[in-house]
Amino acid sequence: MSENPFNLNGKIALVTGASRGIGEAIARLLAQYNAHVIATSRKVEGCEAVSQSIVEEGGSAEAMACHIGDSDAIRQTVSAIIEKHGRIDILVNNAAANPYLGPILDTPTDALQKTIDVNIQGYFMMSAEVGKVMRNQGGGSIVNVASVNGVTPGPFQGIYSITKAAVIAMTKAFARECAPMNIRVNALLPGLTDTQFASALTRNDAMLKQILPKIPMNRSAQPEEMAGTVLYLVSDAASYTTGTCINVDGGYLTT
Repeated sequence: MSENPFNLNGKIALVTGASRGIGEAIARLLAQYNAHVIATSRKVEGCEAVSQSIVEEGGSAEAMACHIGDSDAIRQTVSAIIEKHGRIDILVNNAAANPYLGPILDTPTDALQKTIDVNIQGYFMMSAEVGKVMRNQGGGSIVNVASVNGVTPGPFQGIYSITKAAVIAMTKAFARECAPMNIRVNALLPGLTDTQFASALTRNDAMLKQILPKIPMNRSAQPEEMAGTVLYLVSDAASYTTGTCINVDGGYLTT
């Protein structure tokens, strides 16, 4: 192991959904530890602002558009990265969809399909395409951002919770098969985090009154509090860690 196992110098890191929230925090921290970060999202403008800020602070980053609900877009993005950089060492599957908050029996068909397309098919296709690259280059690290809802379904978040449970299962399936190829696959399970994505919960007093008493730390997290776990999982410090799902939830799953 190197003197500083968290040093990501020379690593190419692809972070999806990096324009804000948890994805942005992850992109910034990986860049602080010397990775070259490729920040992607469906709309590239937000990622351009993030990558420009990283560069201005002395890091290395660029932005690309990629809608992970579109398999062709995934293939094109991976091909473009390989053409430019020749490798992908780190993949963080963070982009997600949660278009419906309400009773599971009333889930609209279009919301059901969109959530599956992004949270299951998108994670699978991105992992498979990047995994092939990692297999050819001799290894790499994948981190899937799942959710505590994949373990204990959140209120009125039925289909989202179902897809995040699938991400947990997907993480373990990829980890088992890819370990002989020196590809490690792990998952981060965030608890309630104060992001625009979760604003329907974090900025709803009625929902907070239901949720906060179930969190021993009695607060929501900030996006930056999620990034350190990802740094560990993609670094040499976690060289013998694969198939692991780490809860970062203020103790929520202990209750």
